[in-house]
This record gives sequence, structure tokens and C-alpha cells, in this order.
Amino acid sequence: MTEITAALVKELREKSGAGMMDCKKALVENNGDIEASIDWLRAKGISKADKKAGRAAAEGLVAIAGAGHKAVVVELNSETDFVARNDAFQDLVRGIANVALTTDGTVEAISAATYPASGKPVADTIKDAIATIGENMTLRRSAKLEVEHGVVATYIHNAAGDGIGKLGVLVALKSEGDKAVLTSIGRQVAMHIAATNPLAIRAEEVDATVAERERNVFIEQARESGKPEAIIEKMVDGRMRKFFEEVALLSQAFVINPDLTVGAAVEAAAKEAGAKIEVVGMARLLLGEGVEKEESDFAAEVAAVAKS
Repeated sequence: MTEITAALVKELREKSGAGMMDCKKALVENNGDIEASIDWLRAKGISKADKKAGRAAAEGLVAIAGAGHKAVVVELNSETDFVARNDAFQDLVRGIANVALTTDGTVEAISAATYPASGKPVADTIKDAIATIGENMTLRRSAKLEVEHGVVATYIHNAAGDGIGKLGVLVALKSEGDKAVLTSIGRQVAMHIAATNPLAIRAEEVDATVAERERNVFIEQARESGKPEAIIEKMVDGRMRKFFEEVALLSQAFVINPDLTVGAAVEAAAKEAGAKIEVVGMARLLLGEGVEKEESDFAAEVAAVAKS
């Protein structure tokens, strides 16, 4: 029977990233064989990760990676904000964003792509991180924008570090104009999108289902006035015009200069850039958007741990 020394436990801990007691148990189970113990821990770690997969992951970080004419934004969720402040987690989400830049930008493609630091698929790398850090993590959403001529501008709100934060925005501008001007107006438009969350770039691009729902609401509201149907129709048309102005990016009042619409601000920038600028894409990922967070009794959790 090989003696399980403190040095052996330390070596396994450094190589595996697992806890001290888990490392000692692995070495005992595998007669001090480091490689066999790593495999044993990995198997156990994956099992633990799978068990954690049912827990809500609504915290985490959004990360952006860009290369001038293309950029990606990804959302990696964790269970707690505490883990999101962990350097290893932050490095992981940055690394995933860089990998995403080499793919088509879908979650499926990113998950299957190789993570350079581990030599494994991103999905397996996340699973290993779950075992090491001890919380469920989910690569939940991603988006990629690319233009042949122009720039994809980026913006991170509530930045927690370089390229990471709670809200990430991409804006694709198609243009042959001056890149510095494009980057400047692109960042301003991205900041605007972060603040207003437009539904579409142009009014005609607003989802037809959403528009129809709004129209039906306006019709019911107008009918309460008791006015004739012909008048009601005009009232509804007016309200729909205002609705589109409020939810379509180019017709919104520019938050940086409310005297202009976003469309007018882009046109002004085009004169400075020396070429027409067309907004051809946008993406906005707000951390945890749409995820139901589980409410828990923290005091009860502490009491439960104390009794275990």
C-alpha cells in the first residue's frame, strides 16, 4: 500500500484543481497513482457536475470578442455572483468568447469547438469547470455579427473587467467610410441600444406578431371612447406610428443627443466618414434575461449545512 503523503495530495490538487479531501480519497482509491487518481476525480467530477445541472444559473457574465469586421457576444451563466467574480470563471468566459469568434456564433458550434487551454470541446471544458468550482454553469446564449466592409462596434455595460460585464451589445455598420468614424458612431449606437433595447432596426422589421398584439390593444382602448369605427381606425394608426417610433432603433430619439433620431445621427456620421453608413445588424445580451431565479432562505441553508 503506497503511503499517501501530503506532497502527493498537493501534487494531485495542483494538477486536478479538486479539493484536498477529494484528492486524498482519490489517491487512497487508486493506491497513490496520480494519473489514475486524476481519471477517478474527473469521473466523479463529471458526475457531480451532472447533478448540479438542475440548479438555476442566472448569474454569471457576458463577454465580447471582436476583430474589426466581426464580433461575438456570449453569455455564460453561474449560480451566484460570487463565482462570476472568480478569476478562473472570468478567464473561462473570455476564452469562450475568443473561441466563438472562430465559429458561426451559435451555441451549438461554440460548444463543439476546441477550447485551446484544455484541448477539449468547450462543452467538456465547462463541465470540468463545474466540477472544480462547484457550481452549475451554462453557455446559454450567443450572437455573432460580421460585415465584409465596415465595422462591428461593441459595448459592455457594468464592466467587470476587460471585455466582460453584465450587458453586451454588438452593432454592425456596413460602409466604405473612415473606420475611426464608424467605430465611434457604432459605439454610441451600441450604448443607445444598451439603454433602450429596441425590438428591431427598422419599423418594418418589428415582429408581425408583436405589432398585431399592440394594434389589438390599441383598438380595444380606442373603442372605449365610443367614437365611430372610422375615427377609431385613425386613432389606432396614429398610436401604431408612435409605437414603431419608440421600438425601432433608427426612429428612436438618440440618447446621446435627443434632438436627433438614431437614424439622423448615423446620417450625420456618414458625412464625416465620407460614405453612406447602413446599420445591418444588432445584438443585445443582458445577463440572466428571461431566467427565473430560485428564491431561497439563506438562513435555512446555513442551518442545514451546520447540521450536516
